[in-house]
Amino acid sequence: MNQGMRTIIYPVKDIARAKKLYGELFGAKPVMDEPYYVGWNIEGQDVGLDPNGHSQGLTGAIGYWHVDDIETILSDLLTAGAETLQEVKDVGGGKMIASVKDADGNIIGLLQAP
Repeated sequence: MNQGMRTIIYPVKDIARAKKLYGELFGAKPVMDEPYYVGWNIEGQDVGLDPNGHSQGLTGAIGYWHVDDIETILSDLLTAGAETLQEVKDVGGGKMIASVKDADGNIIGLLQAP
């Protein structure tokens, strides 16, 4: 079952500067604040800053659809014509992510919680 788009990740070059800006925007302190990722939960919407996103080819924000079975959904999207951008990867604690690109170049992120 797909659970909707509940995570948005922004690639940033200066995480301290971006943390200050987004902290002001959200009016809140981050729930996770590490050199490799800063994240907030705003009314059930996870928003994160990734200082490594640009080096992984991201040029803008990516929305992640929360899914129960990332392997099956990824396979279904590839069968439907998507192109793999990032294979399934554990980003810590059993959280799995992957991303594909549609025929128009739009990026679709997938996230499976542990």
